[in-house]
Amino acid sequence: MATVTPPKPPAGADLLRVDDLRVHFPLPGAGLFRKSVGAVKAVDGVSFTLAAGETLGLVGESGCGKSTTGLAVLRMQPVTTGQIWFEGVDITQQQARTGTFRRRMQMVYQDPYGSLNPRMKVRDLVGEPLQVHGMADNASAYQDRVAALLKTVGLLPDMADRYPHEFSGGQRQRIGIARALALEPSLIICDEPVSALDVSIQAQVVNVLQDLQERLGLAYLFIAHDLAVVRHLSHRIAVMYLGRIVEIAPRDALYREPLHPYTEALLSAVPVADPAVEKTRKRIVVQGEVPSALNPPPGCRFHTRCAVAMARCRSEDPPLQDMGGGRAVACHLHVGDIRAGAGAALAA
Repeated sequence: MATVTPPKPPAGADLLRVDDLRVHFPLPGAGLFRKSVGAVKAVDGVSFTLAAGETLGLVGESGCGKSTTGLAVLRMQPVTTGQIWFEGVDITQQQARTGTFRRRMQMVYQDPYGSLNPRMKVRDLVGEPLQVHGMADNASAYQDRVAALLKTVGLLPDMADRYPHEFSGGQRQRIGIARALALEPSLIICDEPVSALDVSIQAQVVNVLQDLQERLGLAYLFIAHDLAVVRHLSHRIAVMYLGRIVEIAPRDALYREPLHPYTEALLSAVPVADPAVEKTRKRIVVQGEVPSALNPPPGCRFHTRCAVAMARCRSEDPPLQDMGGGRAVACHLHVGDIRAGAGAALAA
């Protein structure tokens, strides 16, 4: 997939700001009262911002907390602590089902086969949000709005009378995008929207998302495993590991010069189309298994798998430190008086 420079997001206040977000799942013990014996720290102190019209890519291994973060932002997952500011309002203080943010934030799910009710026609799938929020004045307006939404995502209006099983995976995902657009949101959370699709279809769906962003000024929180897709669509990228963001940076800066050892290992696994370049690239293999979120290691959570870990990494938890130029990294190699030696340590 060719890398295309995304449109520059408009300047202004943050559309979304997440401050020290934590989502912990209590682990009940045995016995009559089933007293909690611990908690799975799925998201454990995540902070980031997202501007109007911007795409923030959220990447990391399976189980690192990406999807839980997205669900928490949408208030579909209870928040343990932290604040989520959306359009200037702290939505953690609002009711999850009836808050003022509900129409302005939508989601495109990972599985286009499981996210659409097989017993409903496309007309009802796309138009249901209009009915729920009282935005369909009459039958004619309802039909016209559904037809316009289908055209927006590249489908024919007469497809509205079909059922989901009559569509391909890519077409189903377009239906899911049309449903997300029904209430004219300003933010769409995309939870790996192309991972279940064939490679030949992925580019089509990504191009639809990019086109909609240019036309409608949408902001995306784009959750994905595929770093090539993330690079194609994102303005900035945040890298998560075991419930925390370990690095966040503008797209080109991150791919050109990753600062965190985990980010460097992730990018080394992305194949390059040029065989000559690919042959000379150094592949970084991360040893060991991801620690349990129930009992994360002390200090830096990556130190158990990091080839350049120091004694300090095993005892001190590095903060997400601002490095300038829109970059931040949580790594002792780039903190304070040892920052100058970071390049040599990473190259060793």
